[in-house]
Amino acid sequence: MIDINYNLCDVCGTCASVCPVNAIEIFEKYITINNETCTLCRNCVEICPVEALTLTEETTNVER
Repeated sequence: MIDINYNLCDVCGTCASVCPVNAIEIFEKYITINNETCTLCRNCVEICPVEALTLTEETTNVER
């Protein structure tokens, strides 16, 4: 699962632009990630300019 730090996120939309399955939705003051659609490709985590997105421990312990 991708965790969003809302204190860091500036809603720039960069993460949504690299999501291959359109799992990220941008609203006026926040973003959401549809965890059922997300494939955990990590594109959003790697590109976020303010490091507001991280993989949760729950996800990193799961074998792919």
